[in-house]
Amino acid sequence: MVIIEDFLIIVLQVFVPIALAALAGTISERGGMINLGLEGMMLMGAFAGAAGSYFFNNPFVGLLLAMFVGAMMGLLHAFFCIKLKAHQSVMGVGINLFASGLTAVLLKMIWNNEGMSVSVKVLPSVTIPILNKIPIIGVLFDNQSIHLYLTIIIGIVAFIIIYKTKIGLRYRGIGDFPKSVETAGINVAKYKYWSVIISGMIAGIAGSYLSISLNDIFVKDMVAGRGFMGMAANIFGGWNPIGSLIASLIFSIAQAFRFYLTDFKIPNQFIEMLPYIVTLIVLVGAKSKSRSPEALGKE
Repeated sequence: MVIIEDFLIIVLQVFVPIALAALAGTISERGGMINLGLEGMMLMGAFAGAAGSYFFNNPFVGLLLAMFVGAMMGLLHAFFCIKLKAHQSVMGVGINLFASGLTAVLLKMIWNNEGMSVSVKVLPSVTIPILNKIPIIGVLFDNQSIHLYLTIIIGIVAFIIIYKTKIGLRYRGIGDFPKSVETAGINVAKYKYWSVIISGMIAGIAGSYLSISLNDIFVKDMVAGRGFMGMAANIFGGWNPIGSLIASLIFSIAQAFRFYLTDFKIPNQFIEMLPYIVTLIVLVGAKSKSRSPEALGKE
């Protein structure tokens, strides 16, 4: 019983940033905009979260600042790709490099340290009475991060908006047939801008989880590939918010198993490779079943 609960705790800790990154990718790419800059947006969000908590002595300010910085990174990506017609994939890589360099410089300027910040205040955990007493799954409602519940809420709200509203119908149309939608008098560029801005904001939330919830410090390049795993989860989930959450859970379970394989005589290198092997396998399987938005990455 205790082993299962401990395993679920690890799964949830791994799940949150990957799932938020996947949702960020879904929202951007459903509107036809490739966002390879999720890794960099998360890193900027992680830094902003720690900086906000440090300067204002309030982690909630850190969360809001992470959302704002992530949104601004999304706006930057959208401006270059939509207005200036920059290549979306190249621009995404550029954002990742920019974020890595900028956060390293700011880390040195603010905390005079090239590796990590000082300890900052973290967001309080949340416990839901009664539900936290349920055997095994009660751990889902006991002493959990605010980010976990934000992840679930964002996923459900995104699904409802994309698949159950008029705005969502237009939005999906833009991802598949932007020229046809534009002919109907709808401002395609506006929808695309907002999709990338919201995507960046969610990526910022994902980054803040790493610095003011899971940890209490910012560490250089601490996102460590979670943004790319989120992108893979988005593809495996079929560019669907609920599918992205499920795919992220599968990846998180694979990640969590790493901590238990160390008890066996298995090379550490293989253990570290496991989550990425699982990612490659599911992507190969998903490629033939999932249909990406028709106009994804196109003008």
